[in-house]
Amino acid sequence: MRSLRLWLRIVSAMLILSLISGCWSSREIEDLSLYVGLGIDVGEETEFEKNIASQGGIYPEKDNVTATVQIAPGKSSSQQSEQGGSPSSGKSSYSNEQLTGDSMLQIFRQFALRRDHPLIGHHLKVIVVSKDIAKKYGLKQLLDFILRDNDIRPNCLVLISHQRAVDVLTSKDPTRIPAFYLTGITNNSYISNKIIEPVSLSKLDAQMQSGSSFLLQNVLSYKGEDKFSGGSIFAAKTTKFVGELSQTDLEALSWIKPKERSGVIKTYSKEGFTVTYEIKNKRTKIIPKVVGGDISFHVKAESEGWLMEDWRAPEREEKGAYLKELEAEFAKLAKQQIEQMLYKLQHIYKVDVADFRDSLRIHYPKTWKKVKDNWDEVFATVTITYEIKTTITNPGSSTE
Repeated sequence: MRSLRLWLRIVSAMLILSLISGCWSSREIEDLSLYVGLGIDVGEETEFEKNIASQGGIYPEKDNVTATVQIAPGKSSSQQSEQGGSPSSGKSSYSNEQLTGDSMLQIFRQFALRRDHPLIGHHLKVIVVSKDIAKKYGLKQLLDFILRDNDIRPNCLVLISHQRAVDVLTSKDPTRIPAFYLTGITNNSYISNKIIEPVSLSKLDAQMQSGSSFLLQNVLSYKGEDKFSGGSIFAAKTTKFVGELSQTDLEALSWIKPKERSGVIKTYSKEGFTVTYEIKNKRTKIIPKVVGGDISFHVKAESEGWLMEDWRAPEREEKGAYLKELEAEFAKLAKQQIEQMLYKLQHIYKVDVADFRDSLRIHYPKTWKKVKDNWDEVFATVTITYEIKTTITNPGSSTE
């Protein structure tokens, strides 16, 4: 009897293993084209598309959007080997392919007509949207298919290109895959307050669903080289591009956003010498206040950091009254930057991308319910005060 039970267990285990050992609908990775970057531009037909159209290879569509897919290296496609090559061969280690249309889904399906292996977005790293198309269409429209598609990973990053997105996804370095390179730059936000905290596709979707205005990182491009510079502002109601903040504005914004800590403040001594302070630690508190129907905020930020450069004449010692003087100068400069940044947000663009709304929602939920539907308009009228304190905890070593 025991031997019979043992035999039945063995047979059952073998049957279970045979059922879970594979998936009937699986596709080998060698049979797929993995795209790691996606660019979205104003529609502009490529020479290939124009030539194919002249031969009768057309279908009903409008040239609203041009999509660029960046395909990772691999043996997944004969077309990849023709266009990609290996870094040692001097050819690009990736391939960019473009198609134009008025439906992102249809564009992606059209790629099946020109590639021997289908596209798959499980490893998509970054989506780059050009500023020009973001002025014409809201991100809700442009990314609607992407947000619905279960193939695309929700933690991929979203960036805004100053010019065409395809230029950002093009590198003159044959060993560099731009999608990976851009993702790597966002990881430097912990050492520079000129880089916005990375915004993933899922985070962006939550911001759009909440009906709040938001900020995305800008990318500039020149001859295959990219640089992060400033941020693009998107309005809550339209999710369209409405303006941008400079690098200096992002530095100012970092004083208001609690999560962003590191950064550099540069000023000049009375003699005109460069003096630089690096923030090592920062604490920010936003205090909302509601009196009757009047809403106001007070920002209190304190930082501790190091004196990293001092080009002044060497007759002074870096201690005592001189350090206090520098601390006051650094705080004054930070206040000036904040004033300029808030003026843009409140009086030029009239949007809250500094997350003051979160503080009001937490501390005054009843007031928030009354103003949340037109918060940007209310934000433009509120009073915001701020106090900044900088402390030099380490004057650094000196050769004097």
